Amino acid sequence: MTLPENRPWRGVLVATALPLRADLSVDYDRYAEHCAWLVDNCCDGVVPNGSLGEYQVLTPEERAKVVETAVAAIGGARVMPGVAAYGSAEARRWAEQAAEAGCASVMLLPPNAYRADERSVLAHYAEVAKAGVPLVAYNNPIDTKVDLVPELLARLHGEGHIHGVKEFSGDVRRAYRIAELAPELDLLIGADDVLLELAVAGAKGWVAGYPNALPRASAELYRAAVAGDLATALPLYRQLHPLLRWDSRVEFVQAIKLSMDVVGRYGGPVRPPRVPLLPEQEAAVRAATEKAVASGLA
Repeated sequence: MTLPENRPWRGVLVATALPLRADLSVDYDRYAEHCAWLVDNCCDGVVPNGSLGEYQVLTPEERAKVVETAVAAIGGARVMPGVAAYGSAEARRWAEQAAEAGCASVMLLPPNAYRADERSVLAHYAEVAKAGVPLVAYNNPIDTKVDLVPELLARLHGEGHIHGVKEFSGDVRRAYRIAELAPELDLLIGADDVLLELAVAGAKGWVAGYPNALPRASAELYRAAVAGDLATALPLYRQLHPLLRWDSRVEFVQAIKLSMDVVGRYGGPVRPPRVPLLPEQEAAVRAATEKAVASGLA
């Protein structure tokens, strides 16, 4: 497979929140506006239909239209949709749909309906790679219970199935092991609360949540970190870190939603809450976001 020269998965790619109307139908116009707003505010692209997002409860027609809406809003080179599914055949079809829509890359979880072994993981990525669009693996052992360890990632890369990995294990040491075993495999930051550490370790991109609310500050932090400009990055990281760190990914999504409301990004719910924040958590997020706004970070 011939790779795009600029490797479109590099930079700040926002795992986008999907605006829903009161009846929980997708607000495509607002989603298109949000994608354009993110790019206008220094982000490099978007990741619709992400693993913790809405794709699992969308109809096939809605899921496809979300991708098409993002492409129409900002161009396919800037859109890297998640193509996860229960089986590799379905995931391949979603990869083919993304390619037909004009996307230059896609992001793929390992099999996660069961605790897949190495053979299953290899077969899964090999099948989806047949779609002909570059794959970025997504390692999220916390939620999927399938760990794409550096040795397995190196094998997937060596066999030509993947060209990058969103690393969400939270173990910064893996960055160095991946670089040793597969130096041409692009590491993308997946866990926001180790952004600085992974950027210093050589990450080439960030699949990020908080730019949904604070795109300019998030992009400035990432670019300073990968450039080794710690004089700029460290104060920003310290100020934003209370927003970036959460024990629960569900709580993290709710925190992003609340921050978006605080900065005036949406007038209504982005997604219906599954597990609301505790009152003390909500107060902490609101205070940290208001501080960021007052400091000119929003």
